[in-house]
Amino acid sequence: MKRALLLSGGMDSTSIAFWRPPDLAITIDYGQRPAAGELRAASAICRAVGIAHEVISCDLSQLGSGDMAGSEPNANAPASEWWPYRNQMLVTLAAMVCAKHEIECLEIGALRTDGFHVDGRIEFIETLSGLLAMQEGGLKLSAPAVHLSAEELVIASKIPMELLAWSHSCHVSDYACGTCRGCEKHYRTMKALGHEPW
Repeated sequence: MKRALLLSGGMDSTSIAFWRPPDLAITIDYGQRPAAGELRAASAICRAVGIAHEVISCDLSQLGSGDMAGSEPNANAPASEWWPYRNQMLVTLAAMVCAKHEIECLEIGALRTDGFHVDGRIEFIETLSGLLAMQEGGLKLSAPAVHLSAEELVIASKIPMELLAWSHSCHVSDYACGTCRGCEKHYRTMKALGHEPW
């Protein structure tokens, strides 16, 4: 089965790329503030692991909200980094790439702890997978680490720390700000794994 991975360059998708190297990694610059850092990280990871990499650019910054868009969070936002329909949008764009390459399964880096967001829950992934399967190519959506936490995924993946160090988790900049929720999660995970961030 030909697989693609939606690779943001963050810690979770980076670990999955090493753990289960896909036939193709897809990174999307949709106008998010940390896009340059995400693209830099994703490209480095693909070169190191030997994964074909496709980058898609489409400026949706006018539709964003919160930290990643550099604006006030939407009134419905459950967290400061919330971007309306973000995972649904990313999966849809990546699915278009998958159709071009005759990919049968698209993987995303959702974790057990991402259930805080509706679009990180198992039922959301299963529903979206069913919708994709009804359409062109019968694409399947999968979240291979959805039963794991971030630290459990890093351990399961056996990713070397020098490769994981390329990952980019910041929500507000192309270099780690150290204070946003993305950076805090990165540091928390590294500490749980026995690695102090500095």
